[in-house]
Amino acid sequence: MIDPHSPLPRYAQLEEILATGILTGAIPLDSRLPTEDVLIARYGVSRTTVRKAIQNLVARGLAETRHGLGTFVTRPRAIQPLTALSGFVEDMEAQGRRATARLVGTTVVPADEVVAAHLALKPGTPVVRIERIRLADGIPFSFDETFLPEAIGHKILTHDLESMPIFTLLEETYRLPLKEAAYALEAVAAPDHIAPHLHLPPGAPIFLVERTSYGQDDTPLDYERLSYRGDLVRFETRLPRLPQPPATRSA
Repeated sequence: MIDPHSPLPRYAQLEEILATGILTGAIPLDSRLPTEDVLIARYGVSRTTVRKAIQNLVARGLAETRHGLGTFVTRPRAIQPLTALSGFVEDMEAQGRRATARLVGTTVVPADEVVAAHLALKPGTPVVRIERIRLADGIPFSFDETFLPEAIGHKILTHDLESMPIFTLLEETYRLPLKEAAYALEAVAAPDHIAPHLHLPPGAPIFLVERTSYGQDDTPLDYERLSYRGDLVRFETRLPRLPQPPATRSA
């Protein structure tokens, strides 16, 4: 509720009440915010206060006004830069978001031809598979399927994978610094087994990112299939211009 003794202006308090509801999912995505009259009656504030709070939510990307319909909940897309190798936690913290993980399962499986090729192994070689949901501010952003060579994978499994990023374990715990990664990105329809974890209907658009990370000696250390919600993420990069051949002049 609004605290009349708070040093925060009433519009700022109302803004944070609504923002918290949006970010926690209490006010669902795409739902319409209560009308001005409802907010005035509910929180005992003026129309000017309500309008200022709504304006600030729109400016933050948490809501949008649709002409003739009202104000609806939206969420700003997370920016995933493709300019350097970084992990989900690093990316989210850089944007002021709280990154968490939910472990779905772990198992040892024989590497199929795709996994084997990415990890430079023979098909059928046992590898560790880790499945996790990655969340930002409590909202499911991606479903991650990570494959690791068996030797290092079994070590990784001894840790709490809901609190410890795999990159951190590789680099800081096991002294396996990462040098670079190869990326492939495509838009796909969410498979039936992934969609529910992302709170999406099967077939909804998602980004599938395949990432193979390499150690300092160019040995592949992990291969990941990262399925991102298409409505919550934006990939950005900056590319240099290819050198152009010198122009020729005709006599």
